[in-house]
Amino acid sequence: MITFLKGKLVEKNHTDVVIDCQGIGYFVNISLHTFSLLPEGELIMLYTYLHIKEDAHTLYGFAQKSEREIFKLLISVSGVGTSIARTMLSSLDPTQVKQAIATGDVRTIQGVKGIGAKTAQRVILDLKDKILKVYDVDEVSAGTGNTNKDEALSALETLGFVRKQAEKVCDVIVRENPDATVETIIKLALKKL
Repeated sequence: MITFLKGKLVEKNHTDVVIDCQGIGYFVNISLHTFSLLPEGELIMLYTYLHIKEDAHTLYGFAQKSEREIFKLLISVSGVGTSIARTMLSSLDPTQVKQAIATGDVRTIQGVKGIGAKTAQRVILDLKDKILKVYDVDEVSAGTGNTNKDEALSALETLGFVRKQAEKVCDVIVRENPDATVETIIKLALKKL
């Protein structure tokens, strides 16, 4: 029904925004990913999804169309509601969600608060084919296959570091040094963590 909103950003919080569209203020729920992409007090445009239940009409907003599409795919899975989908898109960026689903990475999806092992497996089972159809196989698998990074991540986890933080640091290191050895990745990561 409402596919996007374009207007002045009146109020900006980590979980929601208020957008003034020609005198009407729309309360829109957002993910932390969208929050990080929003400017302060300027004209903005959010792609939206209107979720209708018996007792509420709730508007969700996304800075990118791709994030909205992933949100819609996630809520199509039994056991994944709008709040869990938004939490997933707040914990992981849309590319990481696509990557985890396409590669069957249960651990990453299960790392999101509110998602257990069975739900993570259901998300992968229900969405893997859809993700691979909608997105280019090359686009999804571009970041996979770096066994040095995976080994370094395992080592950092063993040392007691949180996987999400360690993974972000390792991703940056691998991007800057694609041929880095496991030892090099670990050494550089330890300096940044």
